[in-house]
This record gives sequence, structure tokens and C-alpha cells, in this order.
Amino acid sequence: MTTQTNVENYYRNSELKAFDDTKDGVKGLVDSGIDKIPRIFHSPPDEFDSQGNFKKPLIRIHVIDLDGTDEKGLRRREVVEKIKAASAASGFFQVINHGIPDGVMEEMLEGVRRFYEQDPEVKRKWYTRDGSKTVVYNSNFDLFRAASANWRDTAYCNMAPKLPNPDELPEACREILIDYSKRVMSLGRSLFELLSEALGLDSHCLNDLGCSEGLAVLYHCYPACPEPELTLGASRHADYGFLTILLQDHIGGLQVLFENQWVDVTPQPGALVVNGGDLLQLISNDNFRSSQHRVLANKVGPRVSVACFFTTGLVPLPKLYGPIKELISEENPVRYKETTVRDYSLHYNSKGLGDTSALSDFRV
Repeated sequence: MTTQTNVENYYRNSELKAFDDTKDGVKGLVDSGIDKIPRIFHSPPDEFDSQGNFKKPLIRIHVIDLDGTDEKGLRRREVVEKIKAASAASGFFQVINHGIPDGVMEEMLEGVRRFYEQDPEVKRKWYTRDGSKTVVYNSNFDLFRAASANWRDTAYCNMAPKLPNPDELPEACREILIDYSKRVMSLGRSLFELLSEALGLDSHCLNDLGCSEGLAVLYHCYPACPEPELTLGASRHADYGFLTILLQDHIGGLQVLFENQWVDVTPQPGALVVNGGDLLQLISNDNFRSSQHRVLANKVGPRVSVACFFTTGLVPLPKLYGPIKELISEENPVRYKETTVRDYSLHYNSKGLGDTSALSDFRV
């Protein structure tokens, strides 16, 4: 006998497939003029939404000025202490005077808008679920596994350790994507130096370990949502790599879970959002945090953002990563098993976004 659950699963799977087969993503739904979101996007309530922010003091994600950190000295030590405190607490902070010009950041966001505003027929050529492609554009990488779909479309490409042939990248954002990626790589190396010092290690430690070797660039589009209270732009999750540098536009919606409440990461002019990922928490042996975060849906849009993940992803590299030996002591014993970046990425992808931590499966 067919159960009600089986019937519901059948219809859900059919709706998911029908949505995916359009190759138009969430933006296609919005462009069609819908005023109700399909039920595949309905998200269950979040337990921390009912905590009541009025019960706690206002918490803010700190903005750290990197000006003057090129040279060793008091100014650099002050910044290192701020980064240490932020990385140990929420794992999130914003940076200004980071060396990437405002004009370059705005052109990167414009490049994302150009990509998503292309004629649907042009854009569909990039739509795929084949992760081996240079550019993977789709809606929800875990569409067929997640409990609910997110109100978001994404395109991503790996820009390092091997830079793609420019002809393999979308013309709408090709030049700025290459330029911006190179600048983010440089900023990332500088941040890994500061993070190394924040751990009490030699400034070259994290770079020497290969933390800045790979870069995956994801550019997101969160279309205006007619019923934002029913869904999310991105479900609660932690990032899988070593470090994430996020460029977001003025609309906002990013929140980090800190002390059991959702805290807004408010857009700041000229600022980039920085947060540690699971692999940074693993090699730092819990000295730094990889915090869960989410993106709210919004009636205003589209919101666009560019998330740069420092990771070699699925590249089959043999290097094992575990807690850094200098950070191990009797008081702070090893807390994680070793893993390759590829194995961790595969495990993370198999779980998809959600409130279950992939990193917890690697605890000793």
C-alpha cells in the first residue's frame, strides 16, 4: 500500500525535477510573475528565531581596519588581537582598507548582475549539475537532498590552484572575475599571515600549510521574494573551507548564529566579510570558530554577492590536515581526525546545507 509519505515524496520529487528542468532557476520563477512561492521552497521554523533578541544585549560583528598592517609593529599587533578575538568568538568580522579598490568591488557585483540578467537561452548553456565543469551554474547544489530549497541561484568556478582558460568563463563577468580573484588571493594570503600570528605561530605558517592555495568563487543571486517569511535565501550552515571572503551588496540579509541568537552582518561601505571555515577550526583545534550562518529572503532584490572560499575543493591532493602540532598540549589535546581537503569536501557536499555540522563527524 502506498503511504501518504510516499505520495508526498513523489510529488515533491516531481516538483523538484520540473523546477530543475527549466534551467531558469529561482530568477526564472520571479520573471514569470509568480506571487506565491512553490512549496518546495517552504522552510521549517528555526529554533533560534523564537529566542527573542530583546533578552540579550545588542551584538555586532566588528569592522577591522587593516590599514598599517603591512609592517610589523604596534598597529599590526593591535589588529592581530582583534582578529584573534573575533575568530575565537563568532568567527566573523568585516575588514576595510583591505587593498581592493571600491571600483573593483562594484564592477565585480555588476559582473554578477550582468550574468544573471542575460537572456535565459544564453544562461541555460551554463546550467549543469556536473561538478567537473569549469563553471557550474544551477539553483541549490543540494536541491534533491535538502529538506527545502533555498531562494537562490548560484554559479561557481575554481580560480586556483589552476586558473581556468578565460574562454571557459562567462563573457558577462570574465575579465572582472579574473581580476577580482587575483586580488582576493593576495588579500587572503595577508589574512592568513595575521591569523597565523593570532594563533601564536610564525606568520607564514598557514600559507605554508597550503591554506591559501585554492580558491573557489561563488556568485549568488537572491531574487526578490513574494513571501520571504516562508523561505530562506540560504539555510543555516557553516562553510567547508579554510576561510571565506564575502563581497555583499547593500541589501543585506546575512546573519550569523552567535550565543544562540541570529546576528545581522550589516553591509558596510567598502567592507568585505571574513569568516573562518570548518577546516580552519579543525587545524586550529577549536581555537577559531566556523560558525553557522544563513541568508534571509527579502521582498527587495535581487541581492547579489560573491563568496570566495579558500579551498582546493575536490582536487585530488594527498595532503592530510589535522590540528597543528604547536597548538596541542595536555590542556588542549587533539580534537579532530586528519582528513584531506577533498574527502572533507565530499563529506560536506553529501550532507548539504542544514543545521547538522559536517565538522562534528571528524571529532576524535
